[in-house]
Amino acid sequence: MITVKSSYQSILGPVAELISAENVEAFLVGGFVRDALLGRASKDIDLAVNADAHMLARKLADALGASFVSLDADRDVARIVGTAGSETGDDGFVIDVARLDGDINSDLARRDFTVNSIAIPLEAELHGDSALDPHNGRADLQTRTIRALKPDVFRQDPVRLMRAVRLAGSLGFEIEPNTKDLMHRDLTLIGPESPERIREELLATMATTGARDSVRLMDDIGLLSALIPEIDASRNVTQPKEHHYYDVFNHLVETVGFVEEMLGPETKGGIVQEMMPRFDGMTEYFNSDATDMHNRLTLLKLTGLLHDIGKPATKSIEPSGRVRFFEHAAVGEDMAKTVLRRLRFGRKGVRMVGTMIRHHLRPRQMAARNEMPTKRAIHRYFRDVGEVALDTLYLNMADFLAARGPSLTREQMARGSKVIGYILEVGPNIEQSARPTGESSQLLLDGNDIIREFGISPGPWIGRVLSAIAEAEAMGEVNTTEEAIRLATQYLKSEGGGA
Repeated sequence: MITVKSSYQSILGPVAELISAENVEAFLVGGFVRDALLGRASKDIDLAVNADAHMLARKLADALGASFVSLDADRDVARIVGTAGSETGDDGFVIDVARLDGDINSDLARRDFTVNSIAIPLEAELHGDSALDPHNGRADLQTRTIRALKPDVFRQDPVRLMRAVRLAGSLGFEIEPNTKDLMHRDLTLIGPESPERIREELLATMATTGARDSVRLMDDIGLLSALIPEIDASRNVTQPKEHHYYDVFNHLVETVGFVEEMLGPETKGGIVQEMMPRFDGMTEYFNSDATDMHNRLTLLKLTGLLHDIGKPATKSIEPSGRVRFFEHAAVGEDMAKTVLRRLRFGRKGVRMVGTMIRHHLRPRQMAARNEMPTKRAIHRYFRDVGEVALDTLYLNMADFLAARGPSLTREQMARGSKVIGYILEVGPNIEQSARPTGESSQLLLDGNDIIREFGISPGPWIGRVLSAIAEAEAMGEVNTTEEAIRLATQYLKSEGGGA
């Protein structure tokens, strides 16, 4: 018997009653059925109906006290977003409603993979075994296999190439050989036509546990080069002896893995997780929204994949034989921004990734070897890096770990984590660190105060004075408005300003 047991069971009953009252035939389909049959928690409900999906979704939304969103007017796909009470926690529920194009069997025949081509009549689901499985998807669920439904599945929608990798990674499945052959054959079809959908699949892939292996799979198929051709220059580019045997390309991929090992949900033990610097609220921080509806951890893994993308263009070899990559962080920032804009990332995401790459070396450059950075240097770091200051600390740590690779020792881990731990101890709190770059906390004086006090016109002087006051306040050198005014007076006089 198949009965979908989901955290949204309390929603399915009322939905079935409402749809039955409309005399509409409806089926649970797609990822919801697949995940439920695997015993996995499902966040979304997918419904296929033989009616006007927009009209039906509006009625359902009104009846459930939920919100209505039109997803695709031409294809008649709509979404309902609401809350279901304590049974579903704080996540609420999402129901996507799509009009059937023909009957349910023809609809299933147009889907991508066998495991996504199973349907359950909504009303019958509430009473027992009723799965429709004309393409043997349940057999592939049992063998943990991703299998293309038919030979032209990727030609119909090239974004399915990315979806196959994402599903394999998120489910822990294998892509069967014939499907891999189809993916290699149709690889060149993926292009700039659907950048937003490609971006979503890429981020969803990076969000899964085991993202490093998913990146390796993307590379094996050729998808990584197709989406980020800039990364190909990093192959076989040797690095200084401090790095393990990884060239730049493999170093980038391994950095993704170490980000996940440090911050991901699964605890595997080992010296990395045992000795990794932590801060209060770290899990909540990296699970918080960052950009394009994905969290900071996902964005950090993607940044790890791109952080040294500027190295090949900046590589030089000194007469002594020493390998150098001068300005690779600045060059890499520009290259990464180009990649993300091409994939239609939001401006916030582009800014966050660019800032992390530009500053990814900085935490270990703030002090001489075996010394701790000064409080003033730490203040300036958080001031300059802003909303991704904490994220960049862990990017720096993942970079360090990927350089050492499997040869990492306890002593190296202790040295590597010591600086990061000290910066976390001395630096500002999480709320301050999550502000956008350049946004300061409440100061003793603001720009208007400076203008009124000294009778100067708005201009670059104002920002420099405020920065000096903020730094002095962080050092404990200024504690009152009067002391801030005296410091501003001294600063303006010494710099030849308007005081």
